[in-house]
Amino acid sequence: MYFNLASISYSMFTHDAIRLPFKFDPVRLKKDMIDLQKVSWIDHFVTQNYEGNWSVIPLTAQRGRDHPVLMASAVPDNDDFVPTPYLKECPYYQELLGIFETKLLSVRLMKLTAGSEIKEHRDYDLDEEDVRLHIPIQTNEDVHFYVNQKEVLMAEGECWYLRLSDPHRVMNNSEQDRIHLVMDMKLNDWLTKTLSDSA
Repeated sequence: MYFNLASISYSMFTHDAIRLPFKFDPVRLKKDMIDLQKVSWIDHFVTQNYEGNWSVIPLTAQRGRDHPVLMASAVPDNDDFVPTPYLKECPYYQELLGIFETKLLSVRLMKLTAGSEIKEHRDYDLDEEDVRLHIPIQTNEDVHFYVNQKEVLMAEGECWYLRLSDPHRVMNNSEQDRIHLVMDMKLNDWLTKTLSDSA
């Protein structure tokens, strides 16, 4: 039985990090990523939020935003997201996205290069109607992701909800690029129940 969105339990959102009950194949995750190596990564446009290099490959984009730079950004109040040509080259990503029984919004690969840092900031547009999930594809113990000053340890292939409307930051102190599959999606009954059951 699904929850009614009008009665979402506040207790779910007292957890600023929730590991969902999904485990994805790290080898297949990396294979799709490697198959996109010919694609140019696009620098994250909010440059004041990071030091070093933080970049994206958009796997969905708002309909009509066909240039790669436009695909990597979005205009507010437009939920009409469609697959980009890059997603069509990633069979495993297509397969895993199919398990989420809700509307997908922005989906992208996000790379934080070795030695780079995402400064502490808040994403105020999240955690009411839309939430953000992370699947680490390439990471290691020298990558540190903090939410509310608490480190969240995420392994390759895991799936995490992070309450990113709260203060968060990332430090890549390793010699390897950190790459996550980052998915924004609508908070519906199915996702509410999945998060509540996992908290």
